[in-house]
Amino acid sequence: MTEQTTEHLILIILSMLVALGPRLIPLRVFSTRKIPLWFNEWMKYVPVSLFTALVVKDVFIDTNAGYAFVGLRNTAKILAAVIVIGVAYRTRSMGLSVVLGLAAVALLTMAFTV
Repeated sequence: MTEQTTEHLILIILSMLVALGPRLIPLRVFSTRKIPLWFNEWMKYVPVSLFTALVVKDVFIDTNAGYAFVGLRNTAKILAAVIVIGVAYRTRSMGLSVVLGLAAVALLTMAFTV
């Protein structure tokens, strides 16, 4: 094994340990405690809000222009987002929503500018 390969392997192992920590520590701490009902109810909304924040930023904010609001210039992405919202609402399937969203963006970018 070359020195560069060894360094890459060490980097991968250290990255794995760093990524494991934030997952393992709360699991160990909360596995022995009773979590309040209000906290469980509140946590149901975290994945949806994070996903929404990521999508809205990508659709309406241009990071190349210093985080400028693009308005309706991203027509393909806006139409794809509407399609994904409809699919997600009707099917409640994150996987299907993502796949159809990617397909919608791919097809709509052929007709509209991104």
